Amino acid sequence: MAEGQYPAVRLRRLRSQAFLRRQVAEHRLDPAGLILPVFVHGHSESEPIPAMPGVSRLSTEDLLRTGARCLELNIPSIAVFPAIDPALKTPDGREALNPDGLAQRSVRALKTEFGDRLGVIADVALDPYTSHGHDGVLDEAGRVRNDESVALLVDQAVSLAEAGVDVVAPSDMMDGRIGAIRSALESAGHSDAVILSYAAKYASSFYAPFRHALGSAGALRGDKRTYQMDPANAREAEREAALDLAEGADMIMVKPGMMYLDIVRRLAERFEAPVLAYQVSGEYAMLKNAINSGALGSEAVLETLRAFFRAGARAVLTYHALEAAEAIRKL
Repeated sequence: MAEGQYPAVRLRRLRSQAFLRRQVAEHRLDPAGLILPVFVHGHSESEPIPAMPGVSRLSTEDLLRTGARCLELNIPSIAVFPAIDPALKTPDGREALNPDGLAQRSVRALKTEFGDRLGVIADVALDPYTSHGHDGVLDEAGRVRNDESVALLVDQAVSLAEAGVDVVAPSDMMDGRIGAIRSALESAGHSDAVILSYAAKYASSFYAPFRHALGSAGALRGDKRTYQMDPANAREAEREAALDLAEGADMIMVKPGMMYLDIVRRLAERFEAPVLAYQVSGEYAMLKNAINSGALGSEAVLETLRAFFRAGARAVLTYHALEAAEAIRKL
């Protein structure tokens, strides 16, 4: 070899064998980074959701079975979303505050069955409970009234904490709700309750199957662009996250996830608090339908999860959690 020359740099050497690829991988999939979102309803039998193949509204019995399966697969937590009886929906969504409501009963059932072995997350939002499908109380012009809505959200968060939930997750995008919820939780003796703030929740078309799952799709009047974030904005997500963390949020969420990986990266690089991402219903359905049709292989699920963690997410809410955890076992 002539003086000054170097051996050929061949990056493929570290890709040449499976053991090398595994040892030098920059990111490793772990079920501990998965959170399973589940839909619950008040019926004795579970009910498939046509818009989300493989996902059902669960009875309490099946909810507990699902919780047990999460523990078997080392998935540490579950997020509960209630599909309530339409007859209980009102303009102010007051059923959200019912200590014996569907969400509260589901939280109690999970904590009674599993205690601290399984973390339970509950959404703080009014849209599952309002007759108009919005995340707050409307004025006469049909716009969401911020402060009146925050007052209800505060009471909802305290009600869920009283039921035993580990993490409250405000997803409503009202201004000031994190500080108000944190103060109320402290005053009510729930200082250990974690707040996972949906800090960057975009006004996205990818929520459509979720709304069908909750039975709110047909009820929604107009859209949610006056309070959910504009998909054109990125820097605004940093402002939202900074405010929520200053008000007392412990973790922050980006929703949707797959279509907003740049936002996950921005927040993960700027803030030390854990950043989570939500692979939402439309992203799930898009991928699941492609797999079911044969257009994609099932390995595409793990590829999307790697993208989340590569972008900086600490954990991912995904309806694929059970199948993904099973696949990770085989790696």
